[in-house]
Amino acid sequence: MRFSYLLVVVVHLLLSFSSATLFEKRTSASYDGQADALAAQGLKNLVDYTASHGFPSQKCNLTTAAVRREWGALSIDERKNYTAAVNCLAKKAARTPSSVASGARNRYDDFVVTHIIQTPSVHGTGNFLAWHRYFVWAYEQALRNECGYTGYQPYWNWGKYVDDPISSPIFDGSDASMSGNGVHVAHETTCVAPGFCLPAGNGGGCISSGPFKDFKVNLGPVFGAYSDVKPNPQSSGLGYNPRCIRRDISAYAAKSVTDAITVDLIKNNPDPYWFITNMQGDFPRNYLGIHAGGHAIFTGDPGGDIFVSLGDPVFWLHHSMIDRVWWTWQNLDIPNRQYSISGGTSMFDFQHTSPNATLDDAIDLGVNGDPITNRDAMSTIAGPFCYIYA
Repeated sequence: MRFSYLLVVVVHLLLSFSSATLFEKRTSASYDGQADALAAQGLKNLVDYTASHGFPSQKCNLTTAAVRREWGALSIDERKNYTAAVNCLAKKAARTPSSVASGARNRYDDFVVTHIIQTPSVHGTGNFLAWHRYFVWAYEQALRNECGYTGYQPYWNWGKYVDDPISSPIFDGSDASMSGNGVHVAHETTCVAPGFCLPAGNGGGCISSGPFKDFKVNLGPVFGAYSDVKPNPQSSGLGYNPRCIRRDISAYAAKSVTDAITVDLIKNNPDPYWFITNMQGDFPRNYLGIHAGGHAIFTGDPGGDIFVSLGDPVFWLHHSMIDRVWWTWQNLDIPNRQYSISGGTSMFDFQHTSPNATLDDAIDLGVNGDPITNRDAMSTIAGPFCYIYA
């Protein structure tokens, strides 16, 4: 039995590496693949652990688990199928009642609404990782079940493209990308949080190429990156405010998500509190971390708004990578890390007085998924999930 699982793992890795060789381009010279090596070690640990301890769910094992792959390792057709499904979701009718969010116009907006409403309790908190794991999975299921997508949620391995993110397969502006940079608009800075701004890049305007050039952002802003964006008619950001996606791809921010930084986070933060805290970033310390740093690469409108950032579809590739980093960290010490959780429950808890996050805290995505708990989201082969990463 254990041999068969190892064979599956080897096949998964070979498929990933061979696809990367065929389709990936412009990998940064500074990238040495150490984060991938840790992920591979974590997967081997998972194989060994399940071989001796069994699986937490009868419906999932390593031979049936879905495999999430890096965007650059997907074929051109696979990438186009993914972006077509995203555009499909944006044409489906919204499920959110207008009494909750009058600005929601489609199924994609349903996810934006949930993120806006719950941002204060799932950012800068101990619930951050579990909540977003379920959130990304629910989105993946919507793409598959409502728009006929047959693949799985890809991730964006930032370290591969930090030297020149605009030329990466994510942002090169081709029909097989996640669309390119915004058109150049003169500006001095682009802000990623109140009081935390980056040097201006070469974009700033609407994206004009790729599959999302006509994509509409209907909600927000709440804490916008640009002062010239029309304010939302509601202070909550939930009113109707249609506009284009604006981007200012930041090579400056990419310095915060190098492969070495990701490796350091995984290897040198055994304490769950510091792992999740250093991952999310610390603006008072002028430290972006890989979470805020990844967001800052595609900053703009809505990318630079923590509440509405998923209005830019590249959000989902970024958060799949965040999940992969957590998955790797968990698998490197499964007995001690699989169900470890630490931190408060309010983004605005600057005095650290909010209740601590627990495994029994609820995750409720509203119209986007059935309620579960943090405990249900601690393993990608348990609860509602059955997936691994290549």
